[in-house]
Amino acid sequence: MKLRVGRIPFLVCAPFFHEFLGRESEFSDVDFVDGPPSAHCAGLKDGSIHLSPASSITFAQKPGAFVLSPDICTSCSFEVRSVKLFSRYPIEDLDGKKIRLTSQSRTSVALLRILLEERFHRKPEYLPGLGAEEGDDACLLIGDLALEENERHRFPYDYDLGTLWQGWQGLPFVFGAWVIAKEATRGELRPVLERYLELTKTGIERFKADKTAALDAWLSRYPVRLPRPVVDRYYDVLDYRFTEERKESYGLFIKYAQKLGLVESAPPLEFF
Repeated sequence: MKLRVGRIPFLVCAPFFHEFLGRESEFSDVDFVDGPPSAHCAGLKDGSIHLSPASSITFAQKPGAFVLSPDICTSCSFEVRSVKLFSRYPIEDLDGKKIRLTSQSRTSVALLRILLEERFHRKPEYLPGLGAEEGDDACLLIGDLALEENERHRFPYDYDLGTLWQGWQGLPFVFGAWVIAKEATRGELRPVLERYLELTKTGIERFKADKTAALDAWLSRYPVRLPRPVVDRYYDVLDYRFTEERKESYGLFIKYAQKLGLVESAPPLEFF
């Protein structure tokens, strides 16, 4: 039986996966499945994958089914740059306005709703989609699409959701956590899982040590329409350590999601 890993082909996840690119044949006990966070959220819940740096809300969508890596996550200090609300109006004026929500990440959608409804006390009209459409007042974009929109400057207002959360709660937001199906923590898969997570942590350190070579490998597989200096600077704001402060923030986010009815319960965090 192979360990099935959900791989997200966004720049934010390059530190997790660059080490394995072109070497997949060396890991005969691991299968990589490419897709956005929303696809891996579904895959974790239906059992088609075992682990992924999935949207943070995934853990609470099937209570008791998952554990979390205690060491690694996708976070930032204030600005994240790749999860943003682009708007034709100030955020305070979005009551009743039409906001197009990305279909790629349920966590980012939940976070935006929490910020708008709990922090700013605004109730817009939410519309599903991938990017802004004609007639929309604002749109939520994530990942490489958000980074590309940053460079276009088409909207008079843009809001970084990581900055909005930390300015409100005083805690860095956790956009993705390594969510692990409990099935993978038992039997013949457990040693494979342990080895994979250790290699992932090593890969993060090697990315920090030689970002240029790691990004060359990543961009040859997953190219983006961004100037290389913009790509390089993106990693200045990211942090992959799942600290106690970030675990506190994660738990708080899940409680707000429950309050808004986005998840049925707020289970206590459980780690591998």
